[in-house]
Amino acid sequence: MIERAQGVILRTRPLTDTSLIVHWLTQEQGRISTVAKGARRPKSPFRGKLDLFYEAEFSFNRSRRSDLHTLHEVSLRETHESLRRDLAGLRQASYCAALIEQTTETETPIPEILQLFLEFLESLPASGVLARNIFAFEIKLLRLLGLEPSPEKSRLAKTTADLVAALADSTWPEIANLKPAPADVRNLRAFLHGFLIFHLGRIPRGRAEALRPAQ
Repeated sequence: MIERAQGVILRTRPLTDTSLIVHWLTQEQGRISTVAKGARRPKSPFRGKLDLFYEAEFSFNRSRRSDLHTLHEVSLRETHESLRRDLAGLRQASYCAALIEQTTETETPIPEILQLFLEFLESLPASGVLARNIFAFEIKLLRLLGLEPSPEKSRLAKTTADLVAALADSTWPEIANLKPAPADVRNLRAFLHGFLIFHLGRIPRGRAEALRPAQ
């Protein structure tokens, strides 16, 4: 039976010399994985349609034996082309995608997380690559997961606690215009590092690279 979904590609990896596994975050099914048979062939109908952070409508045949389904058709909606020319932006998007994969269950729809990630991708070209974008994404994702840090209980300095609240509640354009003090940025980086390890057990690879841009 063919099912339809719309979503964004979080990750791809080769399955065989000719096929590709595509990991999606979707509106309808949450995180799902599909195999794109023949996608690595030059004349594949999937050619040019399956890359990191591409948004698409797609159809797939659901497997009865595993959680790897067969991709049928793909209709591109958005490629986030500017990210192809921005290595720092790709690092930030890749870290956020890995964080989503670590903190969510497969085939559990959480449309708010999809919306958060799409808004984050959309904001990157306009805001520039800022370390506070990562802090904001972590805080907003933790809130959606029911793990939001409490500045009142964290023993953070007031200015750092105020920064946590601002990042949690501000829009992406507002976050781009914030002017946090370097000391608050350092304190928040260390605080969130410890908070994520405590609640998640580990932090996905790539956080240090994602935070590399200067404020």
